[in-house]
Amino acid sequence: MICAEEDLEVCGEAATAPEALDALRRIKADAVVIDISLPGSDGIELLKHLRSEHPHLPLLVISAHDEKVYALRALRAGAAGYLMKNEGEDCLIPALRKALAGEVWVSPAFGEQIIYKVVHGAEAGGNPLDGLSDRELEVLRLIGAGKSTQEIADLLHLSVKTVESHRLHIKEKLALQTSTELVRFAHEWVGQESA
Repeated sequence: MICAEEDLEVCGEAATAPEALDALRRIKADAVVIDISLPGSDGIELLKHLRSEHPHLPLLVISAHDEKVYALRALRAGAAGYLMKNEGEDCLIPALRKALAGEVWVSPAFGEQIIYKVVHGAEAGGNPLDGLSDRELEVLRLIGAGKSTQEIADLLHLSVKTVESHRLHIKEKLALQTSTELVRFAHEWVGQESA
């Protein structure tokens, strides 16, 4: 779709976060369209890393992850917009053009949610996951995907003790009493997010 535009061209592609970082060190890009679910990376951490290396480069996120959970996190990490994949065909080019113009893109529905929260207070209609840190949310997603504590530690390059600490904080913040409740909650959440 980008290449179909007369004034736009794709100057590079990457399949993983390290490839993306390497490509951006070699290529002069005017904007980046990024899926925050690249293999082997925490997408929000990748956004933060890209923002630190390229502070003025517009970063447009396109993702299958629910914008209610991830959009505001992505924007806080430095994204110029958050686009759900199911709206990509109609919205990708307008969102990319907004990012290139230094503006922010979010779906109309998400924009309304943000305005509602500003008017009625941050807690109004809040999602229980909003209280989790970016890392805790990533750990919860991996728990829901059936990963063990050791596998999560390996994937996120953390110690097992750190992952266990994140699991404890997640349980506390979500008012879950047992590890079984945590796994059930995570599995159901990942299932809803995939649906």
